[in-house]
Amino acid sequence: MIKNESQDNTGKGPAVKEFEYVLRLYISGASTNSIKAVNNIKQICEGHIKNKYILEVIDVHQQQKLAEKEQLIALPMLIRKKPLPEKKLIGDMSDTKKVLKGLGLPD
Repeated sequence: MIKNESQDNTGKGPAVKEFEYVLRLYISGASTNSIKAVNNIKQICEGHIKNKYILEVIDVHQQQKLAEKEQLIALPMLIRKKPLPEKKLIGDMSDTKKVLKGLGLPD
C-alpha cells in the first residue's frame, strides 16, 4: 500500500490496518533519483512484502517539518519505522540485495 504524505487523514472511514512494515521514503520533488527510488522501492516491496507494508512517500519540499524532524543527511532516503529498530537507507534503491538486507529481509 502506498500513501502520499500530502493526503489528509481525517480519521473518518474504516480503521487503518496494522502493517508489519512501515516505510517512509523521503524524496526531493520529481528529480531523477527520487523517481527511480519510488519505482524501485515499490517493486521491491510488492515482490517481497506484498500486503505487509505501507510506504509513505514524502517530498521534503512540501513537508519541511517532517524532514527536519528526521534530520535527513541525503536524499532520497528510506526509513524503516517498523519493525524496530529503525533503519535508514540512502540512494535510488536500485540495488535490490542491499535494500533487502537494509530492511532485514531475506533475498
